[in-house]
Amino acid sequence: MTGEAIMKTGTHENRVRPVPDGPVLLRADFGPVALITLNRPEARNSLSQELIAALKGAVEKISEEGTIGAVVITGAGSCFSSGHDLKELTAHRNDPDSGRGFFAATMAACSALMVSIVRCPKPVIAAVNGVATAAGCQLVASCDLAVASADARFATPGVNIGLFCSTPMVALSRNVPRKAAMEMLLLGDMVSAADAKELGLVNRVVAGDELQGQAIELGRRIAAKPAATLKLGKEAFYRQLEMPLEEAYGYAAEVMVANMLHAEAEEGIGAFLDKRQPRWPE
Repeated sequence: MTGEAIMKTGTHENRVRPVPDGPVLLRADFGPVALITLNRPEARNSLSQELIAALKGAVEKISEEGTIGAVVITGAGSCFSSGHDLKELTAHRNDPDSGRGFFAATMAACSALMVSIVRCPKPVIAAVNGVATAAGCQLVASCDLAVASADARFATPGVNIGLFCSTPMVALSRNVPRKAAMEMLLLGDMVSAADAKELGLVNRVVAGDELQGQAIELGRRIAAKPAATLKLGKEAFYRQLEMPLEEAYGYAAEVMVANMLHAEAEEGIGAFLDKRQPRWPE
């Protein structure tokens, strides 16, 4: 799907438009939720350098938009993302440096994309509509939440082609238990949506025709929460994960104090005590 299209979710109809200079990516806004669609279905939404740059640019742009409170990322067609574009990478083996420069630039760009999702102040939800393998699985693991269709499948299969999924490993090992991550990395087998939920890689498994609507509704519910509190909480969540226990508690206590002094907490606590709905400050 390229150019402009119409997308319907429930009773809502939105005009989908390509991100400027990036027809490999589509965006449609559903109220406070931005739906980003990887738009290379003919290449199983593989992460070419162009798509990586477009997605990172879209995430960074949305980070600055006050009208958007949550982001949903999905794939066009029947595949979420098959990972890196192996045809694009292989084409550079004939470069004078045997492709080293292009490979390094691609891996650095992809890593920067994943970090931008984690650093985005808005919650980011993966709506996994099909297979998510290698860097596609990494993309799912890098999102804050994930909703998967019942027929979605996940894998880090690089070991089967002599290319260990080392960068996907970073996000995967921060989402699922260590031995589960190692099994996925060492065997490269497909994992069902149900098993991925049990492992903690996805939050919810839904019928395929409900996927987009459910993900957007989840985003809407989150976007209704106070924005500064969400930003503060998401940043604190990821920062404390990398700290020793006592340091994490010290840092989290400082965050709580700052949060308590914010107007959103003052209004929210006051509304709770007064038994009324909060009126969040703009």
